[in-house]
Amino acid sequence: MKVCKMEKHGINKDNMNPEVSPVKNFYEYACGGWIKRNPIPDEFTSYGQFDVLREKSRKNVQDLILHLADEPAAKIKGSIAQKISDLYNMGMDEKRLNAEGASPLMPTLEEMRRRFREDDFTTFIAWLHLGLESAFFSSGVGADPADSNMNILHIGETGIGLGDRDYYLEDNENNHKIMEAYEKYVKRIMSLVGYDEERAEKAWQTIIKIERKLAEIKMTREMRRNPILRHNIYTTDRLQKEFGFIDWAKYFELLNLKEVKSVNVTSLAYMQSLESIISEITPEEMVDFMVYNLTSNSSGLMSDDFIDANFEMFGKVMGGQKEKKPRWKRAMGIPDSMFGEAVGQLYVEKYFPKENKEYMVELVENLRKSLSKHISDLEWMSDETKEKAQDKLSSMSVKIGYPDKWKDYSEIEIDPDKSYLENVQKASIWFTKDNYSKFGKPVDKTEWHMYPQTVNAYYSPIVNEICFPAGILQPPFFDITADPAINYGAIGVVIGHEMTHGFDDQGRQFDKNGNLTDWWSAEDAEKFNALADKLVEQFDKVEIAPGVHANGRFTLGENIADQGGLRVALTAYLDTNPKSEADDGFSLLQRFFLAYANVWAGSIREEEKLARTKTDPHSFGENRVNVTLKNIDEFEDAFSIKKGDTMFRPKDERVIIW
Repeated sequence: MKVCKMEKHGINKDNMNPEVSPVKNFYEYACGGWIKRNPIPDEFTSYGQFDVLREKSRKNVQDLILHLADEPAAKIKGSIAQKISDLYNMGMDEKRLNAEGASPLMPTLEEMRRRFREDDFTTFIAWLHLGLESAFFSSGVGADPADSNMNILHIGETGIGLGDRDYYLEDNENNHKIMEAYEKYVKRIMSLVGYDEERAEKAWQTIIKIERKLAEIKMTREMRRNPILRHNIYTTDRLQKEFGFIDWAKYFELLNLKEVKSVNVTSLAYMQSLESIISEITPEEMVDFMVYNLTSNSSGLMSDDFIDANFEMFGKVMGGQKEKKPRWKRAMGIPDSMFGEAVGQLYVEKYFPKENKEYMVELVENLRKSLSKHISDLEWMSDETKEKAQDKLSSMSVKIGYPDKWKDYSEIEIDPDKSYLENVQKASIWFTKDNYSKFGKPVDKTEWHMYPQTVNAYYSPIVNEICFPAGILQPPFFDITADPAINYGAIGVVIGHEMTHGFDDQGRQFDKNGNLTDWWSAEDAEKFNALADKLVEQFDKVEIAPGVHANGRFTLGENIADQGGLRVALTAYLDTNPKSEADDGFSLLQRFFLAYANVWAGSIREEEKLARTKTDPHSFGENRVNVTLKNIDEFEDAFSIKKGDTMFRPKDERVIIW
């Protein structure tokens, strides 16, 4: 396919640091210039190429929203233009938000107190679960891991204030600092909704006591990655017998879930321990705990007092952020997510050329052929398992750019006479009910799980599909004016990365139809796990801060996908027999690896490093480059890396999985 006849450009040498040898630190060599020119802005906790593109997408979306206000449809109540414009303007109305203070939240808090006094516990929890708060446990409808064509109800853990259990359980200096800041935050939040100093202190003691107990029973981050542990089908009779603190028949009825015969309990130990924790909470403690959760979760939709408190805790202390994001970004984020596909439809019409999708279709199929070739050539996998792997790969569906049908938001009302918070609350209730309405119905496999304007990509094991929204299909990831080596090294690796997720430590446990099925021979699974363990060791050795090492087990899936994506994209590139279309002084292989490294160019604050090590299954950019590339033979050849060089890894220590 001929996409463009213009001369193709090569590597941007300004992104590089030629003072550093590629054999010593390839990441710095390839990205040092970009990093030097792009210090972390004060509003960011980290800043890289992904952020640059996300900022571009935000600006484009802002432009679309601002122009909507000038459209005649924006004056028609109920139109999507009216809803998006009014919601954005409400978020921008600093004067009104600050004048209202906590008042928009007070009716919800009063209703919560009334319901807790008058309702039984099941009715109280069901009311909260209808879009207000996932109190104590979560429930939601999604595909059945054992039958991916049907939607079932999943019940499991809910979040805690600091996000990860280790903040409550590990005794170290950083956690002490965070816990001190968290105490100040909780007390400040409670004071903003009318608690005096004594009541706020008492509320803090309650909140930290309950959250510590919840942290103790939550799954570890490594356990959460195991789909077998998260699949436990319970009949409703067994559910009632073992978890009797809820009247489940009444709960299902209140959520309008009809004829529930079984559910999936995604965290058994958590649910088994929850009743004893709830039984020890006094009525006063329960009210204080729910006041805090409802208030903290609403803080971004109220006055600057709430926003500043939230920023001080979660942005500044935990992430190292120096200033808040500007109001327009915060305001835009609400309609951009609430009406994401409506905004996405506008975005695609203006910013996603047809030829981008055509080129991307060709790239994906080239990568699919390449991964098929890799599977065929594997020395550690048996022919029987290879055949099933090939079947899964050929069955993998692809979504590019935007959905074929757009979501209908007509039932969501946005009324500027009501508060910003109330409008968002009502929309949240609608989305929750919309999710519950899918119970017992076939899975809609045409549904997208990212918006077109999103700068990201995903693989879904439950439907065996890869998805690349329009937002990521832009330079430096995707550029039809670039030499092919650059596209294969950037978006090509992203494609290969997502495909390989179908065969990582999690994805490999699902078959071609998305069902949680063991389709491997025992011997093949053992060999895979032995290779995976070696990859875990490579990343475990990386010290990301003094005395703190990367978690190779937690990041295993992403590391497998990075390594597989690189190898598969490189094979696809070489198999297309491309001729150099750029004169930048680099060989084809060098250009490919430089393009890959530039995808991950960026910097991260020390506070954010510590936070992400607990919460993010992705390795840091430098490690996605330096640690991963040491396993690639062609990388060694491209830059003449030899024994004794920092970037050298002996062949017997290299890990080749896919």
